[in-house]
Amino acid sequence: YKLDVTFKNGTDSYTVPGFYAADGQAGETSARKGAIWKVHFRPNAPGTWSYTVSFLNGKNIAILDGNVSGEPVGAHGTEGTFEIGASDKTGADFRAHGRIVNGGKGYFKIQGADELWIKNGADSPENFLAYEDFDQTYRFSLKNEVREGEADPKKGLHAYEAHISDWKEGDPTWQDGKGKGIIGAVNYLHSAGLNSIYMLTMNILGDGKDVWPYSDHNERYRFDCSKLDQWEVVLDHMESLGMMAHFVLQETENEVLLDNGYTDVQRRVYLRELVARFGHHLGVSWNLGEENGPHNWTPVGQTHQQKLDMAAYLRNLQSWPSNIVLHTHSDDEYQDKYLEPMLGAGAIDGPSMQIANPVRVHERIRYWVEASEGVGERWVVCMDEIGPHWMGVMPDADDPKHDTVRNHCLWGSLMAGGAGVEWYFGYRYAHNDLALEDFRSRENWWVQSTLATRFMKQFPLEEMSCLDELVDAPGAYCLAREGETYLVYLPAGTDVAKLRLNQSVAMNVSWFNPRSGGELQQGSIASINGNGLQALGTPPSDPDMDWVVVIQP
Repeated sequence: YKLDVTFKNGTDSYTVPGFYAADGQAGETSARKGAIWKVHFRPNAPGTWSYTVSFLNGKNIAILDGNVSGEPVGAHGTEGTFEIGASDKTGADFRAHGRIVNGGKGYFKIQGADELWIKNGADSPENFLAYEDFDQTYRFSLKNEVREGEADPKKGLHAYEAHISDWKEGDPTWQDGKGKGIIGAVNYLHSAGLNSIYMLTMNILGDGKDVWPYSDHNERYRFDCSKLDQWEVVLDHMESLGMMAHFVLQETENEVLLDNGYTDVQRRVYLRELVARFGHHLGVSWNLGEENGPHNWTPVGQTHQQKLDMAAYLRNLQSWPSNIVLHTHSDDEYQDKYLEPMLGAGAIDGPSMQIANPVRVHERIRYWVEASEGVGERWVVCMDEIGPHWMGVMPDADDPKHDTVRNHCLWGSLMAGGAGVEWYFGYRYAHNDLALEDFRSRENWWVQSTLATRFMKQFPLEEMSCLDELVDAPGAYCLAREGETYLVYLPAGTDVAKLRLNQSVAMNVSWFNPRSGGELQQGSIASINGNGLQALGTPPSDPDMDWVVVIQP
């Protein structure tokens, strides 16, 4: 069967895939049978909308390319209209603002608005959806022993018990109060300033072995209606809080599980189901796969052409702009091997970077920003997973100040032209990548990451470039629109910093504290004026710590 509904409003037209929904309320009933089909649609404008239903039966009809003929069934041919009023949503809710899209100049933006959206998210736990209250969710492994970095099949799924108290009256649940832990976790992350959650949608044979949309871990064609309805409860709540769903569609261990890596029957069915159920959400990033592509430790993987085909099929399923990204391996060699052929190909909106050495984050983010600009297709480059793989961002109990990550990874990324960040938790510390139960374990870090991303949003980032060479200070970063705005990050221990101005313009000098935030402060020098190197002076306090200098008229 193939259900599509075409919605029109003047010149706007969207053809939206539908899905089988069992009894129509499977999230509550756990039904596996029924006669209900659904379509999810988010209108992008008020007014009168028309709809036309196409519901056809035929062999493989749901996944065949183009307009194919089939036997009309059910509601096929049904037409009608409905009225959409202006949105009554407020605050961070994406429905009050619009869809998050690739703005075309290296940053996410609100569609139809001149408003940047900078990602600030949680990359761990990658098996966020391995939650005990979801139907048919369990960990399947035949291994008697597991290696470091893999989930232990003898241990339980996520309960997020520490966040049950973050659930509020009026928040959603299912089946008489299930879901409070994961909904509370979303609430907490939102309250901490985060706006994105990284989540695998299928990790069969992967590190966790506990997330899949199918009716069974051995199934590849039939989907679990009740489990996916329950996922939708969480995703809908995320949307109401302005939180992006970063869907990671596969892991390196299973990227050839479906159709040996090709976009054939199994992969097409999988992608169509996810788009039909969740593609309507206004904040979505589709990640083609974690650590995608062969490596010496994972020698079987998708080819370049297979990635292109997967991306093209995924994009063609959606009538609206979609964000498609590709997660990288952690080393330069394999990043270059798989990303360079993507430059200018139009297949992805940018890389989801994994970088093993924190010290090299700035250099590598800058490299891909400039490489994509060089072919006329500026990528949205995000720093999504920092190394070392066993450590990532440590809990506050082990690293309360997070100085290294703040310097090299957070500010290193943003000052290179990075479009956002997500934070990975390694596997040797408490509340790690697969076993996290309490997001408060890194509360100090959320404060710093939120300070940075909110601070950066106020500047004309689309018009600014990484120009470290303008600053005379070891380890400093500079993001600038020459003659107008300069942001200079000075690492801890900077003695004297000078900025090279290429024209004589009076500029004010202010200081921002990247550790605690607050208003801009006055340092020892209030302004500079002249060509050549200009001393920036000293910060208002804590001269041995890192600071951000803001230089503008």
